[in-house]
Amino acid sequence: MSKLLLSGGRVVNSTGSSDLDVLVRDGRIEAVGRFDDVPLGDDVERVDVSGRLLFPGGVDVHTHLDSPMMGTTTSDDFASGTRAAACGGTTTLVDFAMQPPGTTLLKSLADHHAKAEDKAVIDYSFHMCVTDLYDGATDEFPEIVQSGVSSFKVFMAYRGSIMLHDGDMFEVLRKSAALGGQVCVHAENGDVIDRLAADLVAAGRTGPGSHEIARPPATEVEAVHRAIRIARMADSPLYFVHLSTEGAVEAVAEARSRDWAIAGETCTHYLTLDRSLYDAPGFDAAKVVLTPPLRTQEHRDALWRGLRAGTLGVVSSDHCPFCLEEKRRLGEHDFRAVPNGGPGVEHRFIVMYAEGVRQGRLSPEKFVDLVATAPARQFGLPGKGSITPGADADIVVLDPDGTTTISAATQNQNMDYTPYEGWTLPGAIDAVYARGDLVARNGRFVGAEGRGRFIARTTR
Repeated sequence: MSKLLLSGGRVVNSTGSSDLDVLVRDGRIEAVGRFDDVPLGDDVERVDVSGRLLFPGGVDVHTHLDSPMMGTTTSDDFASGTRAAACGGTTTLVDFAMQPPGTTLLKSLADHHAKAEDKAVIDYSFHMCVTDLYDGATDEFPEIVQSGVSSFKVFMAYRGSIMLHDGDMFEVLRKSAALGGQVCVHAENGDVIDRLAADLVAAGRTGPGSHEIARPPATEVEAVHRAIRIARMADSPLYFVHLSTEGAVEAVAEARSRDWAIAGETCTHYLTLDRSLYDAPGFDAAKVVLTPPLRTQEHRDALWRGLRAGTLGVVSSDHCPFCLEEKRRLGEHDFRAVPNGGPGVEHRFIVMYAEGVRQGRLSPEKFVDLVATAPARQFGLPGKGSITPGADADIVVLDPDGTTTISAATQNQNMDYTPYEGWTLPGAIDAVYARGDLVARNGRFVGAEGRGRFIARTTR
């Protein structure tokens, strides 16, 4: 029976902050209070965290590890990706189990379980991507949900590979809702995007910067409105991934004002990075070939407003890493072939703390809600996202007086770049505990390999 006492720190939950000690027993939080005069026995490991902030471990509900996409595979597997997550303050993630062409949903899910088993160092779960609604596909939904995978994902872009047409999306929504699940949707008008991209290539504009031009804000906004209407027809809840535009925030706000079961997330990069990165010389713009693309200041301002107002409830990383040289190999002569995605799981927590809390955009409590509590609640992750008795002892110890400098040379992500290269941010993560185990210290993984557990999630 192991016990740990973190004493002298300030505990920050989504509901409030207090100077309290945290007592951990066998991987769970046993008590939160003041234990100066309480006899706890000699078997307690006592750690002085005076002057530090104690946050719940981050919950990142949007990652793509060891995932086949666009002719290649993401560069982080479950070993390297979860180590990077742990070092950056994320102790739970929900990854997307992709359905490859010609593969059943159940087989795809089993294969993704095999990729994570004995590799993940933090706790994890899955969303089930539906890219081919073959005859009988929805008959597999009950078994998938009963196994603890209670969310599905559909794409409204990438026709000919992973996109579902509206009728199939309606069917996924309807079947998922009947089982108490929810559907995540990638909302972009893929057909319009494909036409715009073809026009650019025909005009000789094949470089990576054209990726942004082919995906104007209206392609997201139209798809968001359409998806909401389809979800209403299916009488289904809907969760929008990686929203990037002011119009999308407005559409979600309108739906929620009508008490419709519509939720949405944005990502760290949409809140902090500008579309001017697409003007970089040479092939460097490929580093931020993400979908949807980065936007201008007015959209970033709208996203921050949406977070504060509760219109958007989650900030994820959309960690979908492809090394720059891999992007060059596949798409140097045609931006349409550049793998869409970038790194982020390691830096989501500290970037959001610095740009949200320290810049005065978010309270510490709202920050906790967005990066830990709300994602755990949204996706049925019991015991995650709070420092409260009975919860898993997932705790980030952060020094508010420290600083963090981000660099590809020192990151743990299996990547040859980071879009935050050279950023020096206020705050430094001293230590990360996952179920009471010290897994990271000062940006380096110190935990046991393969210690992560699959979490069977609850339905809504």
